[in-house]
Amino acid sequence: MINRRHFLTTVAVGTASAAALAACGTGSSTSAGETGSAENPVTINYTWWGNDDRAERTRKAIALFEEKNPDIKVNGNFTDFAGYWQKRATEAAGGGLPDVMQWDLSYLRDYGQRNQLLDLGTVNINTDAFEKSLLPSGQIKGKTYGIPTSTNAFAVYYDPAKLAPLGIAEPTGTWTYKEFNDFMTEVGTKSNGAIYGGGDYTSVWWMFNIWLRQNNIEAFTEDGKLGFTKDDMKKWWNQTAALRGTPAMISEERVTQLAPKSPFGSNVTATEVTWDNFMAGYLSDTGAKELKLVPPPSDDPDNLGLFLKPSMLMVASAKTKYKDAAGRFIDFMVNDPEVGQIFKTSRGVPASKTQRDGTTFEGTDKLVVDYEKSIEQYLKDAPEPPIVGFGTLEASFKRVASDLNFGKLTVDGAADAWFKEAEDLIKQNA
Repeated sequence: MINRRHFLTTVAVGTASAAALAACGTGSSTSAGETGSAENPVTINYTWWGNDDRAERTRKAIALFEEKNPDIKVNGNFTDFAGYWQKRATEAAGGGLPDVMQWDLSYLRDYGQRNQLLDLGTVNINTDAFEKSLLPSGQIKGKTYGIPTSTNAFAVYYDPAKLAPLGIAEPTGTWTYKEFNDFMTEVGTKSNGAIYGGGDYTSVWWMFNIWLRQNNIEAFTEDGKLGFTKDDMKKWWNQTAALRGTPAMISEERVTQLAPKSPFGSNVTATEVTWDNFMAGYLSDTGAKELKLVPPPSDDPDNLGLFLKPSMLMVASAKTKYKDAAGRFIDFMVNDPEVGQIFKTSRGVPASKTQRDGTTFEGTDKLVVDYEKSIEQYLKDAPEPPIVGFGTLEASFKRVASDLNFGKLTVDGAADAWFKEAEDLIKQNA
């Protein structure tokens, strides 16, 4: 389990010198024809998902890397999250994944177990500055396929400026699900429907996962099966049944109209349940002076079901012709203090102590760091890489929940539909 007290006390508001890099791999990473020079650099392709803000920061980091490594050029491109995985699937089928990729925990086992990702233990990446209990999130059967760039935790965002005119007290984050629902109802009622209390949090897989953890239920078993029952899922989706179609909760139809922005980012809801590293993007979207974070609801005050998740990882293609260059770029992106200064908490709190120590956290970035410090006593072990096909399961969870919100399915029908898809997928990948 991650020692959060030790982890967070290393987040220095200032700068510190980088630790000397040490190799975590023992194998040689240079192959014939791989070595470049300033006159004739090798070129690696790097891809990531995100918005324009992340793209700007990433391009700055790439420029800094190229300045410090003139023998390597990085060809970067990005897309949105949904389109990103469609493109990776197409590339994988054709054997042409980019050299280095930003990655999500949800898809690590899918590609790692199919030998499509490089074993990063064969290249020189320094992991000395990482909490050792965090590294298994990027490992499968003892091999390292992903290095976490950063960590994040789940939270409830709210905008104080939307609550004050309504005479509604700011939430403390110590609330049950009924109290959270009552809060959303109060917002919708007192604003006469001008502002919704929030979105349907039961449509978010990771919030469901947290609820399962609050009830001491594992989402998946060690042998790759579902760890929860259909009745568990029905109970979960019934949590917000009374709010659907009321001013408390925005309708799925309205959510669709607002896309690609979220309801919260569009200033039509007072809250949103999501990852804490979305702060910079939400401030940009909303134009708000400040946004605040509190823990999600729980019916057990001693078990909030919270954990640190690698907000994203860095991986490389198993077929890259430039293993050494890929390894050096990954090492740079996760360890270099100047890269930490560029990204701040927009990718989450930096996972490497070297990068944290070299980053000054102020304003909104400090809010994210302070939030994670405030919940450290409740944090439990992060889940290992989810089962093969999890990305598909998460997408189908959202789609089925959307049909439930549109009124196309009942709670029972939604649970039946999702379980059939899940069981079929698990059987295919057995």
